[in-house]
Order: sequence, then structure tokens, then C-alpha cells
Amino acid sequence: MANKLTYFAQDRGIVSQFTTAVSLHGHTNRSRESLYFISEFASRRPVLRWALSQQERKARRKSAIQVDFFKAYWTPPLPPLEAFQVESKQIEEGLGLKSLISLTDHDNIEAPLLLRVVPEARRIPVSMEWSIPFEQTVFHLGVHNLPTAEAELWVQRMAAYTERACVPELWDLLFALCRIPQVLLVFNHPLWDLPHIGHANHIHAVKSFMQRATPFLHALELGGLRTPKENRAVIELAKAYDRPVIAGGDRHGCEPSALLNLTSARSFSEFVEEIRNGHSHLLAMPQYSDCTHLRVYHTLLDVIRYYPDHPLGSRSWDERVHHPDAQGVPRPLQTLWKKPPEFLTVILNLLRMGETEAMRRTLQFAFNRTPQMPRLELSGS
Repeated sequence: MANKLTYFAQDRGIVSQFTTAVSLHGHTNRSRESLYFISEFASRRPVLRWALSQQERKARRKSAIQVDFFKAYWTPPLPPLEAFQVESKQIEEGLGLKSLISLTDHDNIEAPLLLRVVPEARRIPVSMEWSIPFEQTVFHLGVHNLPTAEAELWVQRMAAYTERACVPELWDLLFALCRIPQVLLVFNHPLWDLPHIGHANHIHAVKSFMQRATPFLHALELGGLRTPKENRAVIELAKAYDRPVIAGGDRHGCEPSALLNLTSARSFSEFVEEIRNGHSHLLAMPQYSDCTHLRVYHTLLDVIRYYPDHPLGSRSWDERVHHPDAQGVPRPLQTLWKKPPEFLTVILNLLRMGETEAMRRTLQFAFNRTPQMPRLELSGS
């Protein structure tokens, strides 16, 4: 096992030792991101819970629509080609290296299949982020570089498990995927408690999963939008199960991945072989040293921003957020109201104050008064 992490700001010359940088785990507007977290967040805060219930009653009274955050979803702002270009530009222009980009939308492979017809992206691997219900929680697995001819069948098999989780079938699926030499299986943000079941319950589920799944997992992810504290804990988890760590950006907005992978592999399949053999070199880009919460806020601004150059139907935030109508059919929010509720407009306008240069400088000063250089020590052998 040879696992290393380098901070680009401290050692810019490191890139001369490699030919390629790899960006994993980026999302496009083909990803459906659940809104369930809103009700989960509000349920633990009495004032927000009351305010939300008031709005739900108003929605039922005016439109006969039952608010359902579990069936509602939003999509990231960037189309596949723009998402690909955000990552490739950082690597090719910023680092002077060749780029390998793997986009992983939730439970679908639409983006890479669309990009296969674009000359600059024709070698993109067919990848996705698979949602795995397990015990009380849901894990996300990065499934990279599926065989093109069989990819749709694999997606159907994985979707069948997500729809009707049967744990014995999960091990069979992981075993079968692992047997494909070119496929890379990465446990994405393993310590993120997505459904908020509580830290102790989540850790119990992770350990239960790892006891059976470790032989099929090639790496655990250090997330570019996860805190240094959480990533340090992932490093310890990886050591405990003798797995390498790998960089994943988990980009949902316009900021390129803060954590990349360095390699001299000539293809994505060669990169997969390196990781499967336990060789991994991570590169922390300068943005990773900024406050994580501030970067998440900037991602939120990306999500609610208006994009005049995007195709019709995807320019404003309420075109990119979908909710079931009175018949239960998901539709863009813009088609379900004449205009956004006043309280929501006020909240969004307050959030958008962060777009001004003066507010950006103020927030940078408030959150980054001393330069942050979080240490993530990896032992190499």
C-alpha cells in the first residue's frame, strides 16, 4: 500500500512527477438530489417545524398539493459538458497535466453517455453514484468505468436493489462488479450521516457494511467538500480495513474539485489498476484550505443562481427544483406557482447578498481570518 497526499500550495513542483490528474465524483444536471433534508433539519428545530407546517397547510389550501420533500428533488446547475469542462480546465490549464474526468450522477449514466459523442470528452468513463439502502441508512458508492456495452444492464440491476433492498443480493452485485477488471468501486463520503440517524447508529452501520463489503471495495473517498476532521476519520477507517483512500470532489456547483488524484496512467483503466493495487497519490488544491462551510454556501449560491445562457427550462432555480403536482407527477416548481412565496423570496435575496464583492470579502475575513491548512497525514509504504 502506498498512499500519499500533497498540498499544491506547499509543493507546486509535485505535478512535474506525474502526467495526469484525475477528477472523480462530480455531478451534472442529470443528478436528482433529494430535498428530504429540509424536513429532517426542520423536525429538530421547533420554530422551523412550525413555519414549515404553516406553509404546507397553505399549499394544500391553495393548490391541493401535499408537500412531499421525499419525492421532491433539485438538480445541479451545470449541464454535462460544462461540468466536464470545469474539471478539465482546472487540471489542464491550472496544473498543465492531462485530465481524466469521471462524472457520477445519482443512479444514472446519462451524462457520460451523452458526452461520448463530444470529441473532447469521448473517452469519459461510464460511471455513476449508486444509492445503497443498508440497515437504517443509505450509502453512496462510486461505480466508475462500467463496460459500455453492458452499462445499461448494470444500472438496471443496481436500481433494482435500490428500489427493493435485499442484502444478500447486494453482496452478489458487489462481487460481480468487482470481478470486472476495469471497474473501480469507491465508498463515497463513508462517514456522512445522510439520513441523520445519529452518529452512533451510522458508525454501527458503516462497520457492519465494511465487515462484508471490504473485499469488494477498492478505496474509501476523501471528500473535497467534507471537513478535514471528517476526512481524518475516513483515513483512520481506511487504515482499519486496509483500504487506500482516494480523492473525490463531490462537486454540485461551479467550483472545481478541491481534491484530485495524481497518476501517470495513460487511460482510466490504467488508473483503476493503480488504485486496485493500493497506489494512490492525492492532491489538495488551494480551495480545500478555505472554510468548508463557506465553500458549501458558495455552492448554494451556484444552485440558486440564474443562468441566462442555459437552455430554456433550466435557467432559474425554480425550474431546476421539482415537486409532485396534485396527481403526483414531478414538475418544475415554476409550473406549480405564479411566483415564489414571499417568505422564500426574502430568504433567497438574503442568501444572494453573498454574491456581492463586499460581502464576499467580509465572509472571507470572518471565516478565514487565519489561513487554514488542515493536515491530513497519510502513511506511505
